[in-house]
Amino acid sequence: MATRTVTIEGFGDVIEQNDIVFVDFWAAWCVPCRMFAPVFEEASDQHPDIVFGKVDTEDQRELAAGFQIRSIPTLMVFREGVLVFSQPGALGPAQLDQLIDGVRSLDMRAVHAEVAAAKAVGQGSEVVR
Repeated sequence: MATRTVTIEGFGDVIEQNDIVFVDFWAAWCVPCRMFAPVFEEASDQHPDIVFGKVDTEDQRELAAGFQIRSIPTLMVFREGVLVFSQPGALGPAQLDQLIDGVRSLDMRAVHAEVAAAKAVGQGSEVVR
C-alpha cells in the first residue's frame, strides 16, 4: 500500500478507522524529510496492513500546530486510536522495521489501561513511548 496524504479534514477518520497508523510530518524543503521519504514509502509497500500517512506541514499548518510539531520529520504512530510513539528525526530502514515490530507487539489492553489511569488523574489521553 502506498503512503497517503493526510489532511486536517480526514485525520480523525484515518486514526479511528485503522488499527495501526504511522504519520510522517514533513515538508518539501526539508532535506532529512526527503531522505526519510523512500524509507517510509518502502515500509508502506512491505506492510499493507498498516496505514502510512504523510502530513505536509507547509500545507497543513493547523494540524502540525495541533500536534506541536517543532522539528521535521516527525514520526507519530497510533494504535487503536492511541498515540503510542512520537519522535522527530529520520529513521533508517532497520530502525523503522524495529519500530513496526514493537508497535505490533504492544499489549493494547495494558496501553488502554494506562490511558484510562492517566485520564483519571487528569494527565491527558495519550501514551507516548
